[in-house]
Amino acid sequence: MLRGLKALSGQRAFRKSEPECLRRIQDIVADRQKKVGKGMVAMKTEWFGNAASDAESKTLEFDEFSSLLKKMGIETTEDEVGELFDYFDRDNSGDIGYDEFMRALRGEMPKFSSSIDIGGGHRNIMPSAMKNIKPASPKFDIEETSEWFESLEAVVNHHGTSRARFLLHDLLKEAQRLDVPIRQPVVSPFQNTISTENESEYPGDLDIESRISSMVRWNAAVMVSDANKRNAGLGGHIGTFASVADIWEVLQNHFLRGKGYGGGEGDSIYMQGHASPGAYSRAFLEGRLSCDQLLKFRMECQAGEGLSSYPHPRLMPDFWENPTVSMGIGPLQAVHQARFFRYLHLRELADTSKSRVWAFVGDGEMDESETISAIAVAGRERLNNMIFIVNCNYQRLDGPVRGNSKVIQEFEGLFRGAGFDCIKLVWGEAWNKLVEADHDGKLVDALEGHPDGDCQRLAAKMDGSLIRKEIFRGDLSERVSHLSDEELLEAFMNPGGHDKKKIYNALLQAERNAEEGARPTVILAKTLKGHSIKTFVGRNPVHQMKNIDDAAMQDFRDTLNIPLTDEQISNVDKQVFCHPGENSEEVKYMKERREALGGYLPSRSPVDINSIVKTPGSEVFSKLYAGSKGRLASTTIAFGEVLRALMKSKDFGKRVVPIITDESRTFGLEGFFPEFKIHAPFGQSYTPVDAGALLTYKEAPDGQLLQEGISEAGALCTWIASGTSYSSQGCPTLPFFIFYSMFGFQRVGDFIWQGADARARGFLLGATAGRTTLNGEGLQHQDGHSLLIAMSNPACRAYDPAFAYEVSIIIENGINEMWGENKDVIYYIMLYNEDLAMPPLAEEDIPRVREGIARGMYKYKTVGEHGTKIRLLGSGSIMKQVLDAAAILDEQYNISSEIWSVTSYGELHNDMNAALRSSRLNPSEPEVQSYVTQQFADGPELTIAVSDFQKALPETIRAAVPGDYTVLGTDGFGRSDTRANLRRFFEIDAESVVATALSQLSRRGLVDAATADSAIKGYNLETGDRPDICAI
Repeated sequence: MLRGLKALSGQRAFRKSEPECLRRIQDIVADRQKKVGKGMVAMKTEWFGNAASDAESKTLEFDEFSSLLKKMGIETTEDEVGELFDYFDRDNSGDIGYDEFMRALRGEMPKFSSSIDIGGGHRNIMPSAMKNIKPASPKFDIEETSEWFESLEAVVNHHGTSRARFLLHDLLKEAQRLDVPIRQPVVSPFQNTISTENESEYPGDLDIESRISSMVRWNAAVMVSDANKRNAGLGGHIGTFASVADIWEVLQNHFLRGKGYGGGEGDSIYMQGHASPGAYSRAFLEGRLSCDQLLKFRMECQAGEGLSSYPHPRLMPDFWENPTVSMGIGPLQAVHQARFFRYLHLRELADTSKSRVWAFVGDGEMDESETISAIAVAGRERLNNMIFIVNCNYQRLDGPVRGNSKVIQEFEGLFRGAGFDCIKLVWGEAWNKLVEADHDGKLVDALEGHPDGDCQRLAAKMDGSLIRKEIFRGDLSERVSHLSDEELLEAFMNPGGHDKKKIYNALLQAERNAEEGARPTVILAKTLKGHSIKTFVGRNPVHQMKNIDDAAMQDFRDTLNIPLTDEQISNVDKQVFCHPGENSEEVKYMKERREALGGYLPSRSPVDINSIVKTPGSEVFSKLYAGSKGRLASTTIAFGEVLRALMKSKDFGKRVVPIITDESRTFGLEGFFPEFKIHAPFGQSYTPVDAGALLTYKEAPDGQLLQEGISEAGALCTWIASGTSYSSQGCPTLPFFIFYSMFGFQRVGDFIWQGADARARGFLLGATAGRTTLNGEGLQHQDGHSLLIAMSNPACRAYDPAFAYEVSIIIENGINEMWGENKDVIYYIMLYNEDLAMPPLAEEDIPRVREGIARGMYKYKTVGEHGTKIRLLGSGSIMKQVLDAAAILDEQYNISSEIWSVTSYGELHNDMNAALRSSRLNPSEPEVQSYVTQQFADGPELTIAVSDFQKALPETIRAAVPGDYTVLGTDGFGRSDTRANLRRFFEIDAESVVATALSQLSRRGLVDAATADSAIKGYNLETGDRPDICAI
């Protein structure tokens, strides 16, 4: 019952101006958030969820709202409660939904960033926040240089920037003609981007932070080494984190925003998977992980006790948020995460204005095509909230990344060309002094001419005299005459990626770019793989080196000043880890810094979706129960009807995220363009060719549909970002990604595996499915095996519906399971483009059919009433062939058919395995019967399964099927032809099913063999060898 101002004053007065008491309440909420240490979104969500979880509508009426304010500790008068209720109730419905509650407490949505308002994007001109950053350069004739600057300024003042731009391009071309040794303008000299004179003061306590870094680096290395001493071959990596430890620490102490930062949910981080021991090591000092857990590194079979090998949210759901380590996948996912954060903000679903995405990338990982694609997407999309940190330690798993060239220079050209702001972090303080004193550029020339392979060798040799000899040749030797070999070696062995002051200034500029610029940022950091461990640094096999012997451990200890004795080091027990104590200066410092930045990272904080969002009622889905009423329709069209109904559902609808890879018209979804609009963050600056048409191509910043172009990998990454938004931003969204089924699990199966690891929830729609149903596309497109691949993913429920009502029920089940029951599962649904008559679902059959669809099969109907019976299993579009075969058997051969619709062989297979396992491990108990065995207990003893997929799919349930079991499927390569010819070719058409039934019945003496032979000859079936569908 509505009791706002209307109840208090006797008349309804919808005031949408901000009540005076709201600011006071917002301040109380912000103060409470700091005290409880939770993210603002997570805390508000928990409050609302606790108050609304019992309500079927997932909304608050007046009394519930009033009680919630009291539980939040907010003192208000009765009049203020009434004003607040009316203000929160934005749609004047008489109750308050989750989005209304969050929006009122948040206030107006802040701007995402300056990049949204900057024009010129269609000309690929993206202003940089680093235009005033100028690296140090050789000190030539300063007066002459000033004259050049004045000349350029005069051109700009008198003729404009366009003339200056072309003039500079002409000058570069002329310089190349004159053989001036200058590269493309996207590559700058091999030096730090930020000169010493442009650096800011370091804000932290370097002494304390250095001690923390040493302990974190020590514990990370010891964790791996001792684990392998106790359990040989356990694996792990030491060198990677050793190279990136200093950057990691500066980030943790000064930049990474935790879940409790500001009004959003903080930053998202993609850590190099091989560096994961470093995250565990720091969490140990923070008190988040115990010593016992560190001792169980890579021992994961006891749930909740061991530490996963790499970042795996599926195994450590409270710790890791973003899985990485499968090379190239992390960078591409990070970019689409940043893009989706902006999507959430522009559609006013979540305030992500303060959330950045940080991605650590190995220089070897830059070889992956997914990484290169990620760079292009980030630049094109102007993702200023995206920051790459490329760990340039010059080494892949086997050897140098670019032994014959300069990888940092190569990457700079790549990133700048894509539209990034590039920060080169090459030299530490001591070496940088030499570079900035380079008055004629000869030292920079020498360094650029020194290939990475030689740099790696010099680091491994650790010989200052060799460095002097090879780099400072001729006149350059005078420039280091004041340094001893030891001092020269120390300068060389501490490049920019290991100098905290230099690191801080690079990260500070990256942060400024994210706030003020219109481009993504990359930091190219020169580091040493295995830094601080003398027996590791620069060695080719360092990636595979898992053990540190006692002598090397002692030297490592001395280098880091770790307070452990030789005896402690030689004993493989918990004492080998270094922890200064809970009340130590170092631990207090770490905790203070993380508290100031909003909490610990990495961490994962999923929301209870069921407590805040009402899922659509059965009326949305039951519309398809009526069937097609005589007209022909495909299951793809049926999906489109369900999707549209979901998107138009109140509150829930705006959380639906449709994702398409440039095939909307193929899937019959072009009508969504004008209705829901295509998401385009900078709007539509052109007039589409179909402007004025009913189905015009409409783009807008608040567009709901994500048109990903021809990139299944990119679209899958967007799908993961949406499917995990309930944990990354406390803002649940439900993705539906529809694609050519051949280009899903086969092409981007690794990304789907990553989605499962990330605990993504959403729908994958494999459209134009079936080896004979997509009939004209040939070998490359015709999918007959993706359902088999889907079965390999433990989080995936794969379905192959034949009818429209099956599609509807499967989607409803998926939504209830993912959002109603908070299960981290993926639904993969096959969709077909063959138009067929869609049957209705009788009301009395709904409960039985719904259960059967979910579990994997149900009896569709029985055809004929004869003494001879057979069981036929059909699925997908091949169900039509099964029904036609049953009619022939009934009318021409007096054979009855029990027809079953198999919606999921995968679910049946899992149920069968569970029953077999239970029986195997409980021999004294009655044998457990699988669902298939139970359903087939009283029926025909001959079963034939027919599928548009390979025979191996129906074969997965053979052990559960009583009696004789025959499988027909589409083994072999796909090819183009008519559907009728293809189905005859693969022997799955109605006539082939009839012939198979007669043949199998004849072998049981139920049909005369001559009848079967006559049918086979009459249908002109091929009886000879068929290597094209059996084996090559």
